[in-house]
Amino acid sequence: MNHRITVLIADDHTILRRGLVSLLSLNQGIEVIGEAEDGSSAVELALRLRPDVVLMDLSMPVLNGLEATARLKKEAPAMKVLILSAHDNDEYVSQVVRSGANGYVLKNTSPEELYGAIRTVNAGHQFFSPSLTGRFGDRGIGASDAQDEGKDPLRGGALTSREREILQLIAEGETHQHIADRLFISVRTVDTHTNNIMKKLNLHDTASLVTYAIKNGIVILPK
Repeated sequence: MNHRITVLIADDHTILRRGLVSLLSLNQGIEVIGEAEDGSSAVELALRLRPDVVLMDLSMPVLNGLEATARLKKEAPAMKVLILSAHDNDEYVSQVVRSGANGYVLKNTSPEELYGAIRTVNAGHQFFSPSLTGRFGDRGIGASDAQDEGKDPLRGGALTSREREILQLIAEGETHQHIADRLFISVRTVDTHTNNIMKKLNLHDTASLVTYAIKNGIVILPK
């Protein structure tokens, strides 16, 4: 019997996530072995279950798909990550490439194209929706980022992974107490991280932090 491609689905919208499970279950060559509703859970589950492919939503709470992908690629470089998003945006595609993802599929794709994308990245190749590759032309996706080689794969490179995580939660409107509870750290530690973020970015209030997070892809607004 041929090996079935094991997939973990990460999406914060329950109906869409369950729909993807049903859709992928129709393909005999694919097996869904886990579901996650935020980026942090996706990283934890992926490292525990070791799927062949992680189907990762771009916009998720706690930890967005970009940050979750970067963490996964650091801990498990061989794991394949396929971003699934409604954002048909060149800048997001460039950020996805920098995060280390193996592909980018738009949510308006056909089931057949999604199956093909999963098979392609599982085989070790990149896959980007045809509408995206057509816009980049001969220079190829990610070519414009050559000058970023050696830099942090995500915007806000001066920040640590924990600081980006806290910045995302702040930008999502979470209180310091709620952030502390979510991350299992003290409120004082959250305060210290927040102060360090402000110093590194030379920002002085929450509104400026939110604006920075949105502009730099740390928080991705729903389309």
